Amino acid sequence: MINARYNPFSVAIHWVMALLILTTWSIAIVVGDMPLSPERIAGISWHKWLGLTVLFLVIIRILWRATHPAPKLDLKMPIWQEKVMTLTHVALYLLMFAIPMVGWLMNSAKGYTVNYFGLFDLPDLLGKDKVLGHQLKEVHELLANVLIALVGLHVLAALKHQFIDKDGLLSRMSFSRSNTRK
Repeated sequence: MINARYNPFSVAIHWVMALLILTTWSIAIVVGDMPLSPERIAGISWHKWLGLTVLFLVIIRILWRATHPAPKLDLKMPIWQEKVMTLTHVALYLLMFAIPMVGWLMNSAKGYTVNYFGLFDLPDLLGKDKVLGHQLKEVHELLANVLIALVGLHVLAALKHQFIDKDGLLSRMSFSRSNTRK
């Protein structure tokens, strides 16, 4: 049986975004406990730049997916697993969009203009409101932690399919040419 593979662009953007999300989240964890210093400021800048890159890429990814539907999945799974898979994918897309947007809103409310790698400034989306900025920070962190938990679930499901079910599902999102399963 053959499971159709994603096209090379979809595979590339999937793995680039996975790396960016894990890196962005890790930077936030590291700089979150640092005292104010040039290193912390640099870390926060990189966190913002990579977070905005995730936002830009998820927009591209959504547009791409709208014109290039996912390949047919030829697996027999219990209905509850199919529903969890669908809900997880929807949640991942929503969070990849919402988290950087909330971060941008948070910065606006805190009175910080967001720029992209020093190339251009993004417009402030809100007026300065420190209380709202703090609330948005809490929402940003909560959503980021939910995203990481869902990424973990996504990885565990892929590993289950690869090593327990041995159904070749992981090959759909790989760069290898093989797409058959035994």
